Amino acid sequence: MLALGEREIRGSFVNCSKGEASRIKMPPGFSDGSVPWDDLDFLGWTDPGAPMRALLVVPDEGGPTGIVLRRPEAMRASAMRSSMCRVCLTDHAASGVSLFVAPLAGAAGRNGNSVGEYLCSDLACSLYLRGKRQPRMRLVRREETLTLAERVDRAMSNLAAFTSRVVAG
Repeated sequence: MLALGEREIRGSFVNCSKGEASRIKMPPGFSDGSVPWDDLDFLGWTDPGAPMRALLVVPDEGGPTGIVLRRPEAMRASAMRSSMCRVCLTDHAASGVSLFVAPLAGAAGRNGNSVGEYLCSDLACSLYLRGKRQPRMRLVRREETLTLAERVDRAMSNLAAFTSRVVAG
C-alpha cells in the first residue's frame, strides 16, 4: 500500500460526517512514521481515543475509501473454539475474530442501517497473510497452495465486496 497522509485518510471516510472524521485519532505509529506501509494491503486500526471504533482505509483506483466500524465489546472466548476472518481467511482462536459493523453510507446509514463482517480482531490481515504475525493459540496453520500474490488478491476482493456494500448504502 502506498503511504497516505492525514488529510487523505480523513477525506476518504464515506460513512461518517466530516466533523467525525476530523476527530478520529490516527493509527499508532502514524506520527513517527513507523506504519509498515510496504507490508500493508489496507490500513486498519482501532481509534485510541474511542476503543469501540475501528477504521479501515482501503486503496482503490479512484482513491482510498475509508470506513468507520463499530467493534464489539471484548468478550472472553474459549481457546477451544476457532473462527475465521472473512477477508484473509486466517484461522484464529475465537477471540481473534470479531464481528465489525459499519453504518451504511448516506441516508441509509443516517437511518440506522448497517452491514457487518467477521474480521481479524486486530485488523492485521496483511500481516497474517505475509506470516509476519501469527494467530494466538493456533498450533496448526492451514496450508494453502496459493501464492502470496493470489492470497492478497483474494483478500482484497473480499474486502472490496464489503466496502462496496457500505458505499452503496
